[in-house]
Amino acid sequence: MKKIMILSGAGLSAESGISTFRDSNGLWENHDVMKVCSTKGWIEDHKAVTKFYNERRHELEFKKPNNAHKVLAQLEKDYRGRIIHLTQNIDDLMEKAGAKEVIHLHGTLTDLRCEACTKIYSIGYRAQGESEKCPNCGNNRVRHNVVMFGEHAPNYSYLSQAIKECSLFIAIGTSGAVIDIVPIAKEFKNSIIIDPKRQSTRSMYDPKPHIDEYFEYFIQKKAGESMDEMLSIVDEYMKSSSKYKHK
Repeated sequence: MKKIMILSGAGLSAESGISTFRDSNGLWENHDVMKVCSTKGWIEDHKAVTKFYNERRHELEFKKPNNAHKVLAQLEKDYRGRIIHLTQNIDDLMEKAGAKEVIHLHGTLTDLRCEACTKIYSIGYRAQGESEKCPNCGNNRVRHNVVMFGEHAPNYSYLSQAIKECSLFIAIGTSGAVIDIVPIAKEFKNSIIIDPKRQSTRSMYDPKPHIDEYFEYFIQKKAGESMDEMLSIVDEYMKSSSKYKHK
């Protein structure tokens, strides 16, 4: 049974008004990324980091899924059990669009995590209180459920699993800055990359200068504008009787 691996990044949600995680200045919503998204920043100033994520959570409540979220959610329904969607995004716009099986590699903004018992629980869009206590163990060692620079991302194990199970790889809105997508693309004969810009490869060991050169198809459009073209390729792939294999 053919399966599709989707890896999405900030470009998927950009058209919904969510700022990309890290721009060329190393800033996110005018904050130094390393101060609000690293273990060092968390140790130095818990309150500042908590305030930052409370603000992002509040903003998220009013954001709506764009066309790309809706199409990908419908794709999940149309090919139930055959789509493995891994996202680097911490927003819930895929879920707002109706998706049920998205794997968040870097955590979820609408949840908190207890550092004592590891319980993850939803708080929706409300702010984390100063004396927030875990509903499971009552401990106040509660933090945002977002993976920071300097700590392990447990859901990365799903990447290798998806590569093994799938034979079509789709990268949407990711520049490869956090997760290098070139080694993943090399594993697939059939692949699609969606990005309005040509991104440079980041390794001296990759002879091709641009990431898109490692993909079978390059759709140089914004995520929401690319869906018709992507669906045409996906439908042909899923309906074809030929066997699609890894390289």
